[in-house]
Amino acid sequence: MAERDSDRAVSQTVRAQIALRDLILSGALRPGERISELQAVETTGVSRTPVRMALVRLEEEGLLEAIPSGGFMVKAFSERDILDSIELRGTLEGLAARFAAERGVSVRDLEPLRECLEQIDELVLQDPLSIDAFSAYVALNARFHALLGELSRSPPVIRQIDRVSALPFASPSGFAMAQAAMPEARQILMIAQDHHRIVIDAIANREGARAEAVMREHARVAARTLRSALKNRTHLDLLPASALIKANAV
Repeated sequence: MAERDSDRAVSQTVRAQIALRDLILSGALRPGERISELQAVETTGVSRTPVRMALVRLEEEGLLEAIPSGGFMVKAFSERDILDSIELRGTLEGLAARFAAERGVSVRDLEPLRECLEQIDELVLQDPLSIDAFSAYVALNARFHALLGELSRSPPVIRQIDRVSALPFASPSGFAMAQAAMPEARQILMIAQDHHRIVIDAIANREGARAEAVMREHARVAARTLRSALKNRTHLDLLPASALIKANAV
């Protein structure tokens, strides 16, 4: 019975966490807006204990900031905050790739990544590149990065990659839809695909330093997209959670 109650509490916490995260990322809760436990209970329909845990988890994700007087406030992100998060993801994914290369992987281990690349290649060949194609790319790209992390065989590294990727702008596909609207969309995809191929080759050849360097450079493609989007409000509006970017950054 106690175990069942514990599982139910976890389920309610996750439900509240997802609901509140969606409100933040959609802009329904604006940067600087205060969220109390009571307000979150009314919004999510979840009791206070799991709501309290959900708010703490969202603070750990970096979406909320605790207020000394009680409750939490929705955080805003500067351009520097976002660039630092992207750089951190690139550093962690570079470490995962280096571990994979140095610890060794089999040809069979790399097959799922190669299959992802083949499917992305089919999307890149479409002319013109459609929004549907970019939506499919988001899923395939997320799978590639997840598989790459798993090759590190390092649970601590995988956990930290998952944690930083949960930030609004730091995931591997966080800028995909903005990229889709850019004239150089195909070129961006081709560069990203080249990075993917190089890291697979480096891992297969047990070249740890090379694998690490290319994944760090790979993350900087997203950084370049951010800078471009911040100069063009049409592209900025295509970024998930764009409402969280501080106005002085644009």
